[in-house]
Amino acid sequence: MNYTLHQLRVFIEIVEKKSITRAAEALFLTQPAVSIQLKNFQDQFPIPLTEVVSKRLYVTDFGNEIAETAKRILIEVDRINHKTQAFQGKLAGSLKLAIVSTGKYVMPFYIADFLEQHPAIDFSMDVTNKQQVVYNLENNDIDFALVSVMPDNLKLNHIPLIKNSLFLVGSSHRVTKRKGKKSLIFSDEPLLYREKGSATRNAMESFIEKKNLPSNKKIELTSNEALKQAIIAGIGYSIMPLIGIKNALLNKEISIVPYTGLPIETEWNIVWRKDKNLTPIAKAFIDYINLEKDAIQNKYFSWINEFTDK
Repeated sequence: MNYTLHQLRVFIEIVEKKSITRAAEALFLTQPAVSIQLKNFQDQFPIPLTEVVSKRLYVTDFGNEIAETAKRILIEVDRINHKTQAFQGKLAGSLKLAIVSTGKYVMPFYIADFLEQHPAIDFSMDVTNKQQVVYNLENNDIDFALVSVMPDNLKLNHIPLIKNSLFLVGSSHRVTKRKGKKSLIFSDEPLLYREKGSATRNAMESFIEKKNLPSNKKIELTSNEALKQAIIAGIGYSIMPLIGIKNALLNKEISIVPYTGLPIETEWNIVWRKDKNLTPIAKAFIDYINLEKDAIQNKYFSWINEFTDK
C-alpha cells in the first residue's frame, strides 16, 4: 500500500463531515481534488470505504475502522514532528484553551506574542459558553480556560488578568430621547439577555433579583456580538460587559446608563485544574503570562479605567 498522510487527512475529514463538499470546504480544497484523493485511497483497499445511496455519502463499517486507525497514525506523526522540533531546541506540542464567548475580546492579546515566540506550537482555542468551558475543564479536555466567574465545583489554579465590569447600556439615541426615572427602564423597556447558562446573563438576573426590579419584556440572544448589535439598533437595554462594547462606546452608538449598584465587577482569570499534569508548553505559558500580563494590560486595556473610574 502506498497511501499518503495527505490521503489519510482527507479521508478522516470525509468521514467526520459525511460529505465530500463539506470536507473540501474544511480542507480549503476543491471538491474534485477531494474526490480524487478519496478514489486513490479507496483503490488501495479491496473492501469499500464509502458508498453512495440516493446521492448521499455513507461510510461503511470498514471505512470507520480505517478512519480510526488513520487518526492514530496521524497522532503518532504529530508526536514525531514535536520530538524533532524539541530536539532542535524548539518548544513544540499542543496548547488547548477554552474561553467564554466574551473572552474573545481578551484572550488574543495574551496569547499572540507567546505563539509568535514559539511557532512550533499547535494552538487551538474553543470560543463557547460557560457551561461548555466548565465541561471541558471537568473532562480534562483542555490545558487552560478563560472565565470571568470561577466555577464552584472544581479545584483550580488561577492567574487574574483584568477586571470585567458590567454596565446598564442602551443605544445612544434611545438613551438620549428617554425621559423619566432610570428605575423605570426595567419595567417600561425591553430587556435583552444572553442565553441561559451565560455568566453575563447570570450576573444580570442576579442584579435584577437583588434589586427586586421588574423585567417584563425579555428578548434572548445567543452571543455577545448579537446582543451588542441589538442594543445599537435600539431594540432595548441590557447589562453588558464593558470589554465587548469599546468601539460602540467610542463611536457613540451605545451609552452607559449610570445606575445604583452598577457596574457589576468581576475579574478575568486564566484557570487550570490543580491536579493537571502540565506539559512543558503549559508551564512556559504560565511563566509567560505571569511575566507579561501587566505590560499587556497597560498596552491594550488601560482604556477600561476611563469608564470604570468615573
